[in-house]
Amino acid sequence: MCSSDLDRNNATNLFSVDLNSGEILQHTDFDPRKMTEYYNFLTATVNPIKDEVYFYLSGSIVALDLKTQEQRVIYQIPKGYIHSMINCTADGKSVCIGLFQDLSAQFSIDYQRGYVGFAQTLRAHPYSMIVQIPLNGTNPDIVWEEKEWIGHINTSPTQPHLLTFCHEGPWTSVDQRIWGLNLETREAWKIRPKQGKEHFGHEYWLADGEHIGYHGGLANGQKIFGFIKYDNTDQREIEFPFQTGHIHSLDMDVIVGDAGRVVRCWVWDKDEGEYVGPLVLCEHNCTMKIQILHVHPRFSPDGKFVLFTSDRKGYGNVHLVEVPEKKKLLDLPFEIIE
Repeated sequence: MCSSDLDRNNATNLFSVDLNSGEILQHTDFDPRKMTEYYNFLTATVNPIKDEVYFYLSGSIVALDLKTQEQRVIYQIPKGYIHSMINCTADGKSVCIGLFQDLSAQFSIDYQRGYVGFAQTLRAHPYSMIVQIPLNGTNPDIVWEEKEWIGHINTSPTQPHLLTFCHEGPWTSVDQRIWGLNLETREAWKIRPKQGKEHFGHEYWLADGEHIGYHGGLANGQKIFGFIKYDNTDQREIEFPFQTGHIHSLDMDVIVGDAGRVVRCWVWDKDEGEYVGPLVLCEHNCTMKIQILHVHPRFSPDGKFVLFTSDRKGYGNVHLVEVPEKKKLLDLPFEIIE
């Protein structure tokens, strides 16, 4: 099952989709035309242990039971702060969120529609925090804080004490993009330390919960995608001459990306000892004009499907495409890069 925010009847609400049957279940019934409250499902996260999802609603982080539809507030965001990502720890016992100082009184911001104020926020070095919220009702805890714009709180899918976060902003301008944090020791460290004019981002955890994938560019302009263990060992970087948007993979064998009009894959060919691709999986035809319409392709847990967002028919919706077995995947057409 996956959860998603979908547009229906001129409103955005939270739905879940059974990936086996295709059945869609609606969990909220908000009507923005009648509400003074602000809600956001873009950063929603599902608990890996129980049927519960967490999302932002009018200054609070709310837990919603996916079976009973009951809601409860688990955290009140302090005034003067904006939340970034919400993510549940691998043991399902807590939720981690990023908070940063609201600078909208100083300059215009609209990060979800056009990155308005993006560079200005980076230069302002807003006070930021990472907060761990126990789901047993005990007190939330600030586990990291600094005067840098923190974003992309990503918890490891297997290690409850590990997460990554980033110093947000244009990739070429940030001091260091990818950071690790140990929730038990409160130690933070650079992951894939930036050297010179290098730039990396769109980091994500592999299914093993120990390796991290990313893409970007070297100081000489060479584009790469790479993998590295959270402790900066077992690094592997692959040069490629193509543009790509967000990427995702469960392991280092098959990678999916979303640049241009298509969803495409790179496949590790063990016989040749190199990656083959990019191979065209399907067309997504998404406008990607605002954050909620970014394609963000990702594999299903079993690797048999790729799930992605597209507004190819007008509204933003989630789409599912089957991934051929590896032998057949290698026979897919290459994309022609102009």
